[in-house]
Amino acid sequence: MSDSEVDPLTRRALFEQVRRHTGIVMNERKWPMLDGRLRRRLQALALPGYREYLGLLEATPSEVRDFVDLVTTNETSFFRTPRIWQYLAEEFLPRWHHAHPHLPLRVWSAAASSGEEAYSVAMLCEEFRARHPGFRYRILATDISDGILRSAATGHYRGRSAAGLRQAHPALLDKYFSTDEDGTGIRANSALRAQVTFRQHNLYKPPRDVGPVDLTLLRNVLIYFDTAGQQAVLENVRRAMAPDGVLIVGESESLSRFHAGFVFEQPLIYRQGTAHVQHT
Repeated sequence: MSDSEVDPLTRRALFEQVRRHTGIVMNERKWPMLDGRLRRRLQALALPGYREYLGLLEATPSEVRDFVDLVTTNETSFFRTPRIWQYLAEEFLPRWHHAHPHLPLRVWSAAASSGEEAYSVAMLCEEFRARHPGFRYRILATDISDGILRSAATGHYRGRSAAGLRQAHPALLDKYFSTDEDGTGIRANSALRAQVTFRQHNLYKPPRDVGPVDLTLLRNVLIYFDTAGQQAVLENVRRAMAPDGVLIVGESESLSRFHAGFVFEQPLIYRQGTAHVQHT
Protein backbone atom coordinates (compact mmCIF):
# COMPACT_ATOMS: atom_id res chain seq x y z
CA MET A 1 0.00 0.00 0.00
CA SER A 2 1.62 3.25 -1.15
CA ASP A 3 0.91 6.80 0.02
CA SER A 4 -1.02 7.46 -3.19
CA GLU A 5 -3.45 4.64 -2.35
CA VAL A 6 -4.57 6.35 0.87
CA ASP A 7 -7.11 8.92 -0.28
CA PRO A 8 -7.40 12.35 1.38
CA LEU A 9 -10.75 11.53 3.03
CA THR A 10 -9.28 8.46 4.70
CA ARG A 11 -6.27 10.42 5.88
CA ARG A 12 -8.52 13.10 7.36
CA ALA A 13 -10.61 10.41 9.07
CA LEU A 14 -7.45 9.03 10.68
CA PHE A 15 -6.37 12.52 11.79
CA GLU A 16 -9.81 12.95 13.33
CA GLN A 17 -9.44 9.66 15.22
CA VAL A 18 -6.12 10.93 16.63
CA ARG A 19 -7.79 14.19 17.73
CA ARG A 20 -10.82 12.38 19.13
CA HIS A 21 -8.89 9.94 21.28
CA THR A 22 -5.86 12.02 22.28
CA GLY A 23 -6.63 15.70 21.62
CA ILE A 24 -3.52 15.87 19.42
CA VAL A 25 -4.00 17.78 16.18
CA MET A 26 -2.34 16.40 13.04
CA ASN A 27 -2.32 17.56 9.42
CA GLU A 28 -0.94 16.37 6.09
CA ARG A 29 2.62 17.17 7.13
CA LYS A 30 2.28 14.55 9.87
CA TRP A 31 0.95 11.87 7.54
CA PRO A 32 4.32 10.13 6.86
CA MET A 33 4.88 9.79 10.62
CA LEU A 34 1.36 8.53 11.28
CA ASP A 35 1.50 6.14 8.35
CA GLY A 36 4.85 4.82 9.53
CA ARG A 37 3.45 4.07 12.97
CA LEU A 38 0.20 2.48 11.83
CA ARG A 39 1.27 0.50 8.76
CA ARG A 40 2.82 -2.33 10.75
CA ARG A 41 -0.34 -2.55 12.84
CA LEU A 42 -2.38 -3.10 9.68
CA GLN A 43 0.01 -5.86 8.67
CA ALA A 44 -0.24 -7.49 12.09
CA LEU A 45 -4.04 -7.43 11.86
CA ALA A 46 -3.98 -8.65 8.23
CA LEU A 47 -6.14 -5.72 7.13
CA PRO A 48 -6.08 -4.63 3.48
CA GLY A 49 -6.18 -0.87 4.18
CA TYR A 50 -6.95 2.05 6.46
CA ARG A 51 -10.66 2.10 5.69
CA GLU A 52 -10.95 -1.34 7.24
CA TYR A 53 -8.83 -0.19 10.16
CA LEU A 54 -11.14 2.80 10.75
CA GLY A 55 -14.04 0.38 10.94
CA LEU A 56 -12.15 -1.72 13.46
CA LEU A 57 -11.49 1.35 15.62
CA GLU A 58 -15.19 2.15 15.75
CA ALA A 59 -16.20 -1.42 16.55
CA THR A 60 -13.44 -2.55 18.91
CA PRO A 61 -12.70 -0.49 22.06
CA SER A 62 -9.59 -2.52 22.84
CA GLU A 63 -8.04 -1.45 19.55
CA VAL A 64 -8.36 2.19 20.61
CA ARG A 65 -5.83 1.54 23.38
CA ASP A 66 -3.35 0.12 20.87
CA PHE A 67 -4.07 3.02 18.51
CA VAL A 68 -3.30 5.58 21.24
CA ASP A 69 -0.07 3.77 22.13
CA LEU A 70 1.03 3.90 18.50
CA VAL A 71 0.21 7.52 17.68
CA THR A 72 1.54 9.22 20.82
CA THR A 73 5.16 10.29 21.00
CA ASN A 74 7.17 8.82 23.87
CA GLU A 75 10.64 10.31 23.89
CA THR A 76 12.32 11.75 26.96
CA SER A 77 15.44 11.44 29.07
CA PHE A 78 16.67 11.74 32.64
CA PHE A 79 17.18 15.33 33.88
CA ARG A 80 16.20 16.82 30.53
CA THR A 81 16.95 20.58 30.38
CA PRO A 82 19.48 20.99 33.22
CA ARG A 83 18.39 24.51 34.21
CA ILE A 84 14.99 23.15 35.26
CA TRP A 85 16.58 20.69 37.65
CA GLN A 86 18.91 23.35 39.02
CA TYR A 87 15.87 25.55 39.74
CA LEU A 88 14.06 22.69 41.47
CA ALA A 89 17.07 21.74 43.60
CA GLU A 90 18.28 25.22 44.52
CA GLU A 91 15.11 27.32 44.58
CA PHE A 92 11.85 25.42 44.54
CA LEU A 93 12.47 22.59 47.02
CA PRO A 94 14.12 24.73 49.74
CA ARG A 95 11.45 27.44 49.41
CA TRP A 96 8.55 24.99 49.40
CA HIS A 97 9.84 22.98 52.36
CA HIS A 98 10.45 26.15 54.37
CA ALA A 99 6.85 27.25 53.72
CA HIS A 100 5.31 23.78 54.31
CA PRO A 101 7.61 21.99 56.80
CA HIS A 102 4.99 19.46 57.92
CA LEU A 103 3.28 18.67 54.60
CA PRO A 104 4.20 16.17 51.89
CA LEU A 105 5.18 17.63 48.53
CA ARG A 106 2.79 16.52 45.79
CA VAL A 107 4.26 16.32 42.29
CA TRP A 108 2.49 15.59 39.01
CA SER A 109 4.50 14.48 35.99
CA ALA A 110 1.61 15.15 33.63
CA ALA A 111 3.03 13.75 30.40
CA ALA A 112 5.25 11.12 31.95
CA SER A 113 5.97 9.05 28.85
CA SER A 114 8.47 6.32 29.77
CA GLY A 115 9.03 7.68 33.27
CA GLU A 116 12.48 9.26 33.18
CA GLU A 117 11.09 12.62 34.30
CA ALA A 118 9.23 11.14 37.28
CA TYR A 119 12.27 9.19 38.43
CA SER A 120 14.45 12.29 37.98
CA VAL A 121 12.13 14.18 40.35
CA ALA A 122 12.27 11.26 42.77
CA MET A 123 16.07 11.27 42.79
CA LEU A 124 16.10 15.02 43.35
CA CYS A 125 13.65 14.65 46.24
CA GLU A 126 15.64 11.80 47.77
CA GLU A 127 18.78 13.92 47.70
CA PHE A 128 16.87 16.77 49.35
CA ARG A 129 15.42 14.44 51.97
CA ALA A 130 18.91 13.24 52.88
CA ARG A 131 19.63 16.82 53.97
CA HIS A 132 16.15 17.43 55.45
CA PRO A 133 15.00 14.16 57.09
CA GLY A 134 11.46 15.45 57.78
CA PHE A 135 10.78 16.05 54.09
CA ARG A 136 8.15 13.82 52.46
CA TYR A 137 6.90 13.63 48.89
CA ARG A 138 4.75 11.69 46.45
CA ILE A 139 4.87 11.69 42.66
CA LEU A 140 1.96 10.97 40.32
CA ALA A 141 3.06 10.18 36.77
CA THR A 142 0.37 10.11 34.09
CA ASP A 143 0.28 9.54 30.36
CA ILE A 144 -2.36 8.72 27.78
CA SER A 145 -0.57 5.52 26.75
CA ASP A 146 -1.20 2.45 28.90
CA GLY A 147 1.63 0.60 27.20
CA ILE A 148 4.31 3.15 27.95
CA LEU A 149 3.13 3.44 31.57
CA ARG A 150 3.45 -0.30 32.10
CA SER A 151 7.03 -0.05 30.91
CA ALA A 152 7.72 3.03 33.04
CA ALA A 153 6.45 1.34 36.19
CA THR A 154 9.20 -1.30 35.90
CA GLY A 155 11.87 1.40 36.13
CA HIS A 156 13.98 -0.47 33.58
CA TYR A 157 15.93 1.44 30.92
CA ARG A 158 18.35 0.67 28.13
CA GLY A 159 19.88 2.58 25.24
CA ARG A 160 20.10 6.36 25.26
CA SER A 161 18.26 6.82 28.55
CA ALA A 162 20.60 4.52 30.46
CA ALA A 163 23.69 5.87 28.71
CA GLY A 164 22.66 9.48 29.33
CA LEU A 165 22.17 8.99 33.06
CA ARG A 166 25.40 7.02 33.32
CA GLN A 167 27.35 9.80 31.60
CA ALA A 168 25.76 12.86 33.22
CA HIS A 169 24.99 11.62 36.74
CA PRO A 170 27.06 8.52 37.53
CA ALA A 171 26.78 9.02 41.29
CA LEU A 172 22.97 9.11 41.15
CA LEU A 173 22.91 6.04 38.93
CA ASP A 174 25.08 4.11 41.39
CA LYS A 175 22.92 5.23 44.31
CA TYR A 176 19.43 4.69 42.91
CA PHE A 177 19.78 2.10 40.12
CA SER A 178 21.11 -1.39 39.69
CA THR A 179 22.83 -2.48 36.49
CA ASP A 180 21.78 -5.55 34.51
CA GLU A 181 24.20 -8.46 34.49
CA ASP A 182 25.03 -7.83 30.85
CA GLY A 183 25.79 -4.18 31.67
CA THR A 184 23.41 -2.74 29.08
CA GLY A 185 20.36 -1.88 31.17
CA ILE A 186 19.58 -0.21 34.48
CA ARG A 187 16.66 -0.56 36.91
CA ALA A 188 15.44 1.93 39.51
CA ASN A 189 15.62 0.49 43.00
CA SER A 190 12.45 -0.44 44.85
CA ALA A 191 12.65 2.51 47.26
CA LEU A 192 12.66 4.99 44.35
CA ARG A 193 9.88 3.19 42.49
CA ALA A 194 7.75 3.17 45.64
CA GLN A 195 7.58 6.99 45.55
CA VAL A 196 6.03 7.10 42.06
CA THR A 197 2.50 6.11 41.10
CA PHE A 198 1.75 5.62 37.40
CA ARG A 199 -1.78 6.18 36.11
CA GLN A 200 -3.40 6.58 32.69
CA HIS A 201 -4.87 10.02 32.00
CA ASN A 202 -5.80 12.04 28.93
CA LEU A 203 -4.86 15.69 29.52
CA TYR A 204 -7.69 16.72 27.21
CA LYS A 205 -10.10 15.59 29.94
CA PRO A 206 -10.52 16.94 33.49
CA PRO A 207 -8.37 14.98 35.95
CA ARG A 208 -9.96 12.69 38.52
CA ASP A 209 -8.47 12.32 41.99
CA VAL A 210 -5.51 14.53 41.09
CA GLY A 211 -4.50 17.34 43.41
CA PRO A 212 -4.06 19.67 44.98
CA VAL A 213 -0.63 19.50 43.33
CA ASP A 214 2.34 21.62 44.42
CA LEU A 215 4.50 21.04 41.33
CA THR A 216 3.31 20.07 37.86
CA LEU A 217 5.64 19.22 34.98
CA LEU A 218 3.78 19.63 31.69
CA ARG A 219 6.72 19.58 29.33
CA ASN A 220 6.80 19.29 25.55
CA VAL A 221 3.17 18.26 25.22
CA LEU A 222 1.23 21.51 24.60
CA ILE A 223 2.85 21.79 21.17
CA TYR A 224 0.76 18.82 20.00
CA PHE A 225 -2.58 20.55 20.65
CA ASP A 226 -4.29 23.36 18.77
CA THR A 227 -4.97 26.65 20.59
CA ALA A 228 -8.35 25.55 21.96
CA GLY A 229 -6.87 22.26 23.10
CA GLN A 230 -3.96 24.00 24.79
CA GLN A 231 -6.34 26.27 26.68
CA ALA A 232 -8.43 23.28 27.77
CA VAL A 233 -5.37 21.33 28.93
CA LEU A 234 -4.05 24.30 30.90
CA GLU A 235 -7.41 24.81 32.60
CA ASN A 236 -7.57 21.12 33.52
CA VAL A 237 -4.07 21.32 34.99
CA ARG A 238 -4.80 24.56 36.85
CA ARG A 239 -7.81 23.02 38.56
CA ALA A 240 -5.62 20.25 39.96
CA MET A 241 -2.99 22.58 41.41
CA ALA A 242 -2.55 24.09 44.85
CA PRO A 243 -3.01 27.88 45.15
CA ASP A 244 0.76 28.45 45.24
CA GLY A 245 1.61 25.57 42.88
CA VAL A 246 4.35 25.79 40.25
CA LEU A 247 3.98 24.70 36.62
CA ILE A 248 6.93 23.87 34.39
CA VAL A 249 6.52 23.68 30.60
CA GLY A 250 8.78 22.63 27.73
CA GLU A 251 11.58 24.48 25.97
CA SER A 252 9.48 25.53 22.99
CA GLU A 253 6.35 26.40 24.98
CA SER A 254 5.09 29.63 26.52
CA LEU A 255 1.88 30.63 28.28
CA SER A 256 2.15 34.32 27.41
CA ARG A 257 -0.79 34.26 24.99
CA PHE A 258 -3.13 32.33 27.26
CA HIS A 259 -5.47 33.49 30.01
CA ALA A 260 -4.64 30.40 32.01
CA GLY A 261 -4.39 31.58 35.61
CA PHE A 262 -0.59 31.24 35.74
CA VAL A 263 1.93 34.00 36.47
CA PHE A 264 5.34 34.04 34.78
CA GLU A 265 8.20 33.43 37.22
CA GLN A 266 11.10 32.75 34.87
CA PRO A 267 11.48 31.09 31.45
CA LEU A 268 9.58 27.76 31.39
CA ILE A 269 8.39 28.28 34.99
CA TYR A 270 4.99 29.63 36.05
CA ARG A 271 3.21 30.00 39.37
CA GLN A 272 -0.47 29.51 40.01
CA GLY A 273 -2.03 32.97 39.93
CA THR A 274 -5.19 34.57 41.24
CA ALA A 275 -6.69 35.15 37.80
CA HIS A 276 -8.77 32.21 36.60
CA VAL A 277 -10.04 31.51 33.13
CA GLN A 278 -13.28 33.34 32.47
CA HIS A 279 -15.93 31.26 30.75
CA THR A 280 -18.44 32.87 28.47
